[in-house]
Amino acid sequence: MPTRAGSGTDPSFQPLSTRKRNPMSTHATRRIFLMTLSSAATTFGLEALAQTQLEEKDPQAMSLGYVTDATKADAKKFPKYAAGQDCSNCVLYQGKQADASGGCPLFGARQVAGKGWCSAWVRKG
Repeated sequence: MPTRAGSGTDPSFQPLSTRKRNPMSTHATRRIFLMTLSSAATTFGLEALAQTQLEEKDPQAMSLGYVTDATKADAKKFPKYAAGQDCSNCVLYQGKQADASGGCPLFGARQVAGKGWCSAWVRKG
């Protein structure tokens, strides 16, 4: 008696749930490609953001009292401020002291002014 494909009497038939899957199937390869593409886009996106300057009107900048010119810091609101403090001589500043702007981990990939100031300032060195 001939057996029907997919019937329980065909000895070569294996249900999908018992078949071994190839780890590099088309779906896995596509998934790896999309993850790689996504991480590359994120990396390039962050590099583009790294070029943007932090604005004083940014909510996070406002909460820390960030100003692009340290001499304009609100000393009444932020009594910790003292003349001579600026981003370029802060331990968090990631640029060189002579740079016009540099990175700051508090503000992600955005650049802060070397002559700027915020309430998180801590003396370098």
